[in-house]
Amino acid sequence: MVKVQRFVSNDFTIRAAAVDATEVVQEMQKLHNAYPVATSGVGKAMVGALLLASQLKDKQQIGLLFRGNGPLKSIYAEADFEGNVRAYTPNPQYQPLSYEGGLKLSEAIGNGTLTVARHTPFQKQPFNGTVEMVSGEIGDDIAHYLHQSHQIRSIVALGIYLDENGKVMKAGGVIIEVMPGVEESIVELLQKNADDKKPSVSKILRDGGKPTDLLAPYMEGISYTQLEHDYEVKYFCPCDEDRVVAALQVLGAADLQDMIDKNEEPEVICQMCGKPYTFKVEQVIEIRDKLHKNSLH
Repeated sequence: MVKVQRFVSNDFTIRAAAVDATEVVQEMQKLHNAYPVATSGVGKAMVGALLLASQLKDKQQIGLLFRGNGPLKSIYAEADFEGNVRAYTPNPQYQPLSYEGGLKLSEAIGNGTLTVARHTPFQKQPFNGTVEMVSGEIGDDIAHYLHQSHQIRSIVALGIYLDENGKVMKAGGVIIEVMPGVEESIVELLQKNADDKKPSVSKILRDGGKPTDLLAPYMEGISYTQLEHDYEVKYFCPCDEDRVVAALQVLGAADLQDMIDKNEEPEVICQMCGKPYTFKVEQVIEIRDKLHKNSLH
């Protein structure tokens, strides 16, 4: 069972999480038929969302929206404390003119903003924070958000390893957050470990490493303990027919009438999970009538 693994330093001034998210990122690639650049960007956003969500509380979820002026336009990833994750980009089949120099994610996303939305079960509106993207590299932008919005210094290392055909072989990441009041010597040690060892997430996972191996190089010289976090990581989309009906109602009576006149049976495909919903003409008539009835009240 794949889980996000959580850790805390023994003096409670550092909290961390690490995950091997290969399976869910492979599933996303398959669902969206995503090409390498989109797979890398969306995959890293998924890993980042899973790591951030693991530090929330029961039934809370987090959404990351990267919006840029590059050809990918945007990347959205959403995860909850219980390990459910889903993600999307409007342009999953984007290909650069050449792959020379590797996957240039920052060019594909461009300049723009990262908005982080945190949902708690009893709040009507999520808590939103928006920052400028500093690099278009997903991990750096998440770390920048944590510093700007929550004054939390962090290391966010995310990695996706694709084979020569562009298929996901490994995906995962680690997040290390430094709590206020930490001794500067600890922060310096973390930074020194990062600079000296330069751990590579995709290389560690490719060599058979586990989530604990992603964290270990950074925490050398700092004692820490693993916490319980017993939730399976899975790609999950809560879409259902009611939500799709609500989306069709947004079209309005005139568009629905046009479908009825043309005898069209609309097929709506969920952007997040690719599940198709097909409606018979009688169902479209029902939706139109219900919309009409609601407008009379």
